[in-house]
Amino acid sequence: MALEDIIKNRVNKLNKIKISGIEPYPVFCNREISCKDAKENFAKLSKPKKKITLAGRIRIIRAHGGLTFAEIDDGTDKIQLSFQKSKLGEKGYKFFLDNFDVGDFIEARGILFKTKRGEKTLEVSNYKILSKSIRPLPEKWHGITDIEERFRKRYLDLIFNEDIRQKFVIRSQIINLIREFLEARGFMEVETPILQTIYGGATAKPFKTHLNTYNMDVFLRISPELYLKRLLVGGFEKVYEIGKCFRNEGVDKQHNPDFTMLEFYWAYATYKDLMRLAEEMICEILQKIFGKTKIIYQNKEIDFSAPWPRVEYVDLLKKYAKIDYWSQNRDSLAKKAKELEIEINKAAGKAEIADEIYKKLCRPKIVQPTFLIHYPAESKPLAKRLDAVSPMAANFQLVINGFEIVNAYSEQNDPIEQAKCLREQEEMFKLGFEEAQRSDMDFIEALEYGMPPAAGFGLGIDRLTALLTNSNSLREAILFPTMKKKE
Repeated sequence: MALEDIIKNRVNKLNKIKISGIEPYPVFCNREISCKDAKENFAKLSKPKKKITLAGRIRIIRAHGGLTFAEIDDGTDKIQLSFQKSKLGEKGYKFFLDNFDVGDFIEARGILFKTKRGEKTLEVSNYKILSKSIRPLPEKWHGITDIEERFRKRYLDLIFNEDIRQKFVIRSQIINLIREFLEARGFMEVETPILQTIYGGATAKPFKTHLNTYNMDVFLRISPELYLKRLLVGGFEKVYEIGKCFRNEGVDKQHNPDFTMLEFYWAYATYKDLMRLAEEMICEILQKIFGKTKIIYQNKEIDFSAPWPRVEYVDLLKKYAKIDYWSQNRDSLAKKAKELEIEINKAAGKAEIADEIYKKLCRPKIVQPTFLIHYPAESKPLAKRLDAVSPMAANFQLVINGFEIVNAYSEQNDPIEQAKCLREQEEMFKLGFEEAQRSDMDFIEALEYGMPPAAGFGLGIDRLTALLTNSNSLREAILFPTMKKKE
């Protein structure tokens, strides 16, 4: 039957339900227990033959004359329902067969029993419609090869694919465990503006919009960093935020225009403290979710057992890209990038070009959890240097299987030095490097009142989730990823 005919047939059933005086989308549901709890407590519930009320989506209907079996799913588990003409009467039995379809939500009341095959089943004594489905559930969704279609209709993906549902259960667990971990260590959760008059805290191109009431342009934040550090100035010692950030960049395996970040700031700590904390936090998450610190990702075993290696960023460049960063100038790196067919912004500086080369040649080589430490200071304009004359930043990135999971550093709290670094970034922006940091003078003024020494930590929730759920890309770990409009 054509889809249009199926929909027409279901609309006719919907109208029949209404004509019979029954509301097909009632306000109230009387479910007393979940399918999972009913099955787990079967012996206790079935022995006294006590009536219980279940509810869920009909997944299967099998009619056998005066006996019909249906299977419902309420999101916790599935359970079988038994509809018997002898129990429901001719009218009640026929009404179910004539008006209910796979996909409808139903409330059913009755007693639990086991069939001859040992199937835990609810013998239905009465029922009611909770939601009439107009469109039929697709029969071949399991075998669909159009991945983008699965992302566009994630609700169907969740209905049919238990492993997909489980990814998002794990995602929720990850976020909850992060909160528990930080709260137990005295961190306070806060919220900072998503609409910002000037964006900052990362090297990225923003989304721009307009606030009509104030007649001014504003930006969706690329990071909460500069506002969280204002809170350190204000006297808070440990603050964190889990929320959406937005970057107007390309979409690929590791990038989505809107994504979820954890950022926290810890007064009187250094980047070295954060490395130890990262090991502790991620290992604790793994232990509590999986009961172990090893996972399989894309057929590779990844061992999170601490401590993780600390590798100098410039040593990695030398090993895999054959580049001695300190002996190179911008033009020689630009030439190398061209040879590698890496597109470089004409206004990008030496550090930015080196980073693009690193992403192509070095980062994919890292499989096990590894801290890349001490990037060139010019690549981290918000970070402290190792010392006053060092060319290296007091920072690290945590890389696992080619994913940059964490970016962290000891925060620059010298207002004069910070203003100088942001001016240099502003010059790059004027020359056409749109991802350069901008000069937030209100933030500089805040630093002038004094910010304690501190360390800051940014973790990509989507990337960590993708890794821990064996997902090929970020989009598999985001419920509704940004999609190109269909033609």
